[in-house]
Amino acid sequence: MVNPEQVNQTVLMEFILLGFGNLPELQTLLFLLFLTIYIATVAGNVLIFALVVADQHLHTPMYFFLGNLSCLETCCSSTILPRVLASLLTLDRTISFSGCLTQYYFFGSLVATECLLLSVMSYDRYLAICNPLHYAARMSGKSCIQLAGGSWIGGFLCFGILTLLIHQLTFCGPNIIDHFFCDFIPLVKLSCNDPHLMETLAFTLVLLFSLVPFLFILMSYVYIITTILRIPSTTGRQKAFSTCSSHLIVVSIYYATLMIVYMFPTTDILSDFKKVLSVVYAILTPLVNPLIYSLRNKEVQEALRKACRKFMLGPC
Repeated sequence: MVNPEQVNQTVLMEFILLGFGNLPELQTLLFLLFLTIYIATVAGNVLIFALVVADQHLHTPMYFFLGNLSCLETCCSSTILPRVLASLLTLDRTISFSGCLTQYYFFGSLVATECLLLSVMSYDRYLAICNPLHYAARMSGKSCIQLAGGSWIGGFLCFGILTLLIHQLTFCGPNIIDHFFCDFIPLVKLSCNDPHLMETLAFTLVLLFSLVPFLFILMSYVYIITTILRIPSTTGRQKAFSTCSSHLIVVSIYYATLMIVYMFPTTDILSDFKKVLSVVYAILTPLVNPLIYSLRNKEVQEALRKACRKFMLGPC
């Protein structure tokens, strides 16, 4: 049992996020790089979200989910990068226990929500391509809200429970986290409790929120590609394959990095490699998704041109 004094010490405890402190000569370069990535990520995702809301032609299930994804990516980057940028600029790497848990809760919830939402988006594309006659009925406005809302609620509810469990741990040893944000595995390893139960729980959650959705997406794309092969037009096949392949590549990289980071045991050799993989799914993916899913679409490009003309010429 944990006595009240230990609990008070835990609440007041500070952690030190090492981040990229082992590369002092690259601090300025990393700051400029991450600042550029953050600005581009927020600008790209906010632009997509604004276009989806403002343009009536984008009020379809596919763009409804893309708008949710853009909102997710903006929030996800904003839970990580501002803190990283502040650390690189001021060299202050301390973070309070409550601040660390808050960052972990929001980032973990958003990642889990994205995993679920990506599988919902693949289901939407499966229905549109493989079962177009049933698409309107199955992807009604109510169904879209339920699917998107279920993804958000599922991610935040699950990680709310997990964050409460982490809050019950006792931290009485070192307070140095060899990472650039507060993550589950580094936090649990710093606790004085037996980590096996929490690690088993984390492994189970990764199975539910990454492996299962990834397998569902793969299955959806198998059906999609099979249907595409029946398209008589060569141009139509090439266009569909180009879109599906780019989506599948990005999704595969995202889920693969997640599973390697959280399902493989952390050793001294893998520690730095996992930090690099975390940069991929936590920082680079939110930057790439608007380009892959939205800005390559003709409908989005046309909506962007209309918005630019309206901005330049003003309302008629």
